[in-house]
Amino acid sequence: MDEILERVKQCCPELAQPLERPLRASRFLRTALGGMLQQGDDCADFLRSVAAAEIVHAVDAALSADDSNEAQQCALRQLRRRYMARIAFRDIAGLAPLDETLVDLSNLADACVDSALRAVAGRLQQRYGIPRDAEGTVVTPVVLGMGKLGGRELNFSSDIDLIFCHTDGGQTDGERPISCDEYFAKLAQETTRLLVAQTVDGFVFRVDTMLRPFGSVGALSASFPALEDYYQEHGREWERYALIKARPIAGDLEAGEQLLSLLRPFVYRRYLDYNAISNLRDLKRMIEDDVQRKGLHDNVKLGSGGIREIEFIVQSFQLVRGGAESELRDNRLRPTLRYLGQSGHLAAEVAERLDQAYVFLRRLENAIQMYDDRQTHAIPTDADAQAALVAALDLPDWSTLIQQWKETQQFVREQFDHVFADAAAQPPDPHQGLIDALWNQALPEPQAAEMLRASGFVADPEQVARHIEALRHVRLVRAMREEAVAKLRTLLARLLSEALSLRHPEQALGRVLQVVEAVAGRSTYLTLLRESSGARKQLVRLCAASPWLSEFIARSPIVLDTLLDPRSLYEPPAREEIVSDLARRCDDLDVPEDTERAMELLRQFQKEMTLRIAAADLVEALPLVQVSDRLTWLAEAIVERALHFAWAEMRQQYGEPLRSDGTVAGLSVIAYGKFGGIELGYGSDLDLVFLHDCDQLGADSVGGARSIDNGTYMTRLAQRLINWLSTQTPAGRAYEVDMELRPNGRSGLLVSSESSFADYQRNEAWTWEHQALTRSRFICGSKTIGERFAKLRHEVITRERDPETLRQQIVDMRAKMRLNLDKTSAEGWDIKQGVGGLIDIEFITQFLVLRDAHRSPQIAQWSDNWRQLDALAEAGSIEPDDAKQLIHCYRRYRVWAHARSLQSTSGLTPVDAFAEERAVIDTLRRKLLGA
Repeated sequence: MDEILERVKQCCPELAQPLERPLRASRFLRTALGGMLQQGDDCADFLRSVAAAEIVHAVDAALSADDSNEAQQCALRQLRRRYMARIAFRDIAGLAPLDETLVDLSNLADACVDSALRAVAGRLQQRYGIPRDAEGTVVTPVVLGMGKLGGRELNFSSDIDLIFCHTDGGQTDGERPISCDEYFAKLAQETTRLLVAQTVDGFVFRVDTMLRPFGSVGALSASFPALEDYYQEHGREWERYALIKARPIAGDLEAGEQLLSLLRPFVYRRYLDYNAISNLRDLKRMIEDDVQRKGLHDNVKLGSGGIREIEFIVQSFQLVRGGAESELRDNRLRPTLRYLGQSGHLAAEVAERLDQAYVFLRRLENAIQMYDDRQTHAIPTDADAQAALVAALDLPDWSTLIQQWKETQQFVREQFDHVFADAAAQPPDPHQGLIDALWNQALPEPQAAEMLRASGFVADPEQVARHIEALRHVRLVRAMREEAVAKLRTLLARLLSEALSLRHPEQALGRVLQVVEAVAGRSTYLTLLRESSGARKQLVRLCAASPWLSEFIARSPIVLDTLLDPRSLYEPPAREEIVSDLARRCDDLDVPEDTERAMELLRQFQKEMTLRIAAADLVEALPLVQVSDRLTWLAEAIVERALHFAWAEMRQQYGEPLRSDGTVAGLSVIAYGKFGGIELGYGSDLDLVFLHDCDQLGADSVGGARSIDNGTYMTRLAQRLINWLSTQTPAGRAYEVDMELRPNGRSGLLVSSESSFADYQRNEAWTWEHQALTRSRFICGSKTIGERFAKLRHEVITRERDPETLRQQIVDMRAKMRLNLDKTSAEGWDIKQGVGGLIDIEFITQFLVLRDAHRSPQIAQWSDNWRQLDALAEAGSIEPDDAKQLIHCYRRYRVWAHARSLQSTSGLTPVDAFAEERAVIDTLRRKLLGA
C-alpha cells in the first residue's frame, strides 16, 4: 500500500491524500491500481465525475481498436477493471454520494452491453445479413435492463438481469438467411458470452436472463408481438413486480420505450390493486423460506430488514396505486420513496428513515463487494475483511458498524411488517356477531343492551349502542360501499374488544369512535386501524387515558401513523432529536415554491411530536418539568424553522433590507410567558415579541423581484411568521400566537426596533411589563439582537427600585387581576387566579427578582419560576425553606392543572382542595407583599 501511495504521489499528487482509506478498504483496488500505475495510467479522472457519454465513448473506443472477439474480450475486461477501480475509489473516499456510485455502475453496464451488442451484431450481419420483417423494414434488437440495473441502482459486483427482445418477426437478407428469432437468439447468446466469459483478464458482467418469458425454457430473444401475447396470457404477479424496474439499456431504445408503454396495463392496473400486497407477501415468504434454508441471516440484501424488504415496501405501493398515480411509475427506488413520503402514502418521517436505511444498506453492500470484487451480500467473518469494511464506511470500529446495521435492520423490518401485515390471517373477533347485529338493527333495544352488558359493558351498555348508531348515520359512513362498510364493522368489533380490556370500556369506546368518525372518509386510516393490532391498541389506550388526546387525534389523523411503533410512541423525543428530525424533513423543501407543503409539514411534525410527548406523559414516563421542556423545545424548533421559511419568501419577493453599513438587517423572536418560562402545556399559545436592528427604515429593500421600504419589510416579515405558525390548513394550526406583550400592547407596532424597545423598557414600561420581562428570553433569529436583548433585559431587571413603591404597584396589579380574572365560586377554587394560587407564587417571585436583582445580578439569569426561586434563596432574598415550599406548591399546582387539561376539564378545584398549600402561599404573600 505504501508503495502505491508513493507512486501516486509522483504521477498524481492530488490523488494521494484521499487514497489512503480506499486502499485500506479494498484489496481489489490495491491490485487494480497497482496494474494501472505500471501501465502509466495517471488516474487523473478519479478525482472528477464522469458523464455517461464519456463512458460510452471509452467503451466504443476500446472495442473498435481491434474487431476480433479475443481482442474485444480483453479490451472490455481491462476497461471494466479500470472503471470499477475508479468507482470504488470515489465511493470509499467520500467523493461520490451513493446515487453517483450506483448510476456510474449502471452507466458502465449500459455501455458495455450496448457496445457488445453492436459488435456482435456486426459480425452476425456479415454472416447472415440484416434482419427484416415481411415489409422489408429492419428489425432491431432491444435489451431491457431489469432489477437494479433497470433502476440505475446497480451494485458493485452484481449480476445484470437482462431481457433480450426484437421488434418483429421475419428473416435476414444475407446469402445464408435465417429467421429473425434464430438471428436474435444468436445475438443474445454471443453478446452474453462476450460479457460473461472468464479469461485471464476476468469477466465484464455476469448476465442473468431468467426473467425472460418462460424462464430457462423460453427463447433467448422474443419478438414484441410474442411478448405482448405472453404477458396477456401467461404473465404472473412476480413478473409485474419485475417489470416495474424495466428500462431499455441497449439496442433500439426508442422501440424499447414503446414496448414498455404497451406492457404498462399489465404492470399497473387502472384501479387500486390491494391484491398485489398479498401476492408480494407470498413472494417474500418464499424468499424468507430460502433464507432460512440456506442460513442467510447475515445477508444485507435478502435477510430480515435488508435491502429487498425496502424494495418490497416501495414496490407494493407502485403495484397498488401506480395505475392511478403516474408519479409511482418510476423504476428508481429513491425518487419513488420520496414521493411516498410527500404524498402521505407513507409518513414523511418513515419515508425519510427508509431512504436513510436504504443508503446505509446499499453502501454496506457495495463496501462488502468492493473488498475483493466478489458477488457476496454477507457480513464478513474474516478479521481483515471486517477491518476493511470499517474503513470503507468510515466508522470508528466494528461494534459501531454492527450496531448501525442491527438498528437499520430492525427499523426496516418493523416498517415491512406494518405494510405487509396480514389482516386476513387474524382470527374472527368474538364480538363480530354482536357488532353486525347492532349495525343492522337486528336486535330490540333491551336485548341489545343485555348482550352488551353480558360482553362487559356493565356501566352503560345503552351508551355503547347509541355510539354505534350515531356512527352508522354519519354522512361519510352512509356513502360507503357495502364492502367498505363490512370492513368498518370488522374494525368496530376489534375496537370493541380492545375497549373491553380497559377499566372504563364505555368511555374508551366512545372516545375512539370520535376518531373513527373523523377518518371515516379516509380508507387508508381505516385500513391501518383494521389491519394493525398495535396501532389499534395504542389508539384505544390513548383515547381512554385522555379526552383531550382523543380530540387531538380526531383533528389530526395524520398522527395515526405514529401509533405503529409503540417504542418510539412512548419514547419522548430529546431536544437534539426534535431539531435534527425537523431539519431532515425540511431538507428538500424549496420555499416559496413548496410553501403549502412546508406548512403542512410543520403542522404534521408538531402534532406527531406532541402525540409522542403526551403518550409518554400518560404512561408517566416523564415528570411534568420534562413534559414542559419538550413542548417548549418543540415550539422553539417550529418557530425557528417558520422564521427561516418566512425569510425565504420575503427574500424572493422583496430581496433584503440593508442597514446603513450595508449589512443585512436582522429580526429576532423573543418568547414571553409560559414559552419564555419554559412551561408550555398542551395547546398553549405562544407569547411573542419581534425585534429588528434596521437603522434605515425609509430605505428600500434590495435584490428582490420588487422593492418595499424596510419598515414595511420588517412588518410583513413578522406577519409572515405569524401566518406560518397560526394559519389554518387541512392539518390544523401549528400554534396560536399572542402579541399582547409587545410595547404598547394592541396599539403598538407589530415589530419594534432594538433602540425603540430599549427606550420603552427603560423609560415607559409599566412595572407589570418588567414583571413580564423576567419571564422572557431570546428564541431564534439574529443572535446579535438576541445578545443585546439579553443585556437589556439584565439591565432593566437589575435596576435598583424603591421596594415600597414596587411592592405597592405589584399588589395593585395583583388585586386588579384577581378582580377581573379569578373564577373562584361556591362550586370551586381557581387554581390559577385564586388566593394562594399559581399567579400569587409568580407575583411573589417577580417582586423579589425586581427588588433584589440589583444587589444579586445572578437572580436575573433565569426566566423560569423554579430556578428564579432557587437563585433568590441562594442570594438570601427568601428563606430557603420558604423557597422550597413555594416550589413544592407550584409544582403540585402545575401537575394538577396539567392533568386536568389532558382530561379537558376546567381549572377549578373542589372548594376545599389544596387547603394546606393555599394557606402556606397566602401566609408567604402577606409576609412578603403585605395585605
